[in-house]
Amino acid sequence: MDLLGWLSLLGAALALVCFIGGVIALRRRRLVGTAFSFVLGLLFLTLGALFLTISVSTQGYRALTLEETAAIIETRPTGAQQFEATVTFVDGRSQTFLVAGDQIYVDAHILKWKPIVNVLGLHTAYELDRIGGRYIDLEQERVSERSLYSLKQAKPLDMFSLRQSYSLLAPLLDTEYGSATFIAVDEPATFEVRVSTTGLLIRPGS
Repeated sequence: MDLLGWLSLLGAALALVCFIGGVIALRRRRLVGTAFSFVLGLLFLTLGALFLTISVSTQGYRALTLEETAAIIETRPTGAQQFEATVTFVDGRSQTFLVAGDQIYVDAHILKWKPIVNVLGLHTAYELDRIGGRYIDLEQERVSERSLYSLKQAKPLDMFSLRQSYSLLAPLLDTEYGSATFIAVDEPATFEVRVSTTGLLIRPGS
């Protein structure tokens, strides 16, 4: 369990203690003590829920330092403007997709946390989001076959979506943005998808 998970459990435990104290104070007819205990309990419960939400919604994101490899993509043309793309992630998983277009396209979600949250172990993190094909010709991009696939790991909550829906998370996140990259595919090749603090890039692999 990560630090946020432990903090959520601590918040729940403190909330329980406060609620029990509030019940005891109520039985002794100490109204001020009862109110204080219940308010404090609600505060700890809210903080615990917040830590749990952040912990669950950031699962699948990887901590980012300077620049690192996010995935290796091997491409193999299968026809005119069509190719197979096998994506191997850093955790060893791999997926193969049938892609239409002249270029391979990859995008990602990037989360940059406020310094005040860094003490909880949360730093700039990323998650690959989608892979697909891209046509060089604009008219083809409009009318030709499209292919787009998800690269995300399934999870009950996603911090990127939560931040867009709830402004109360603004004090925690410095910024959240999408980054995309693409490169031409005209022969069998291997590419490295790399992510840095400035965004996503793709280059021919060694």
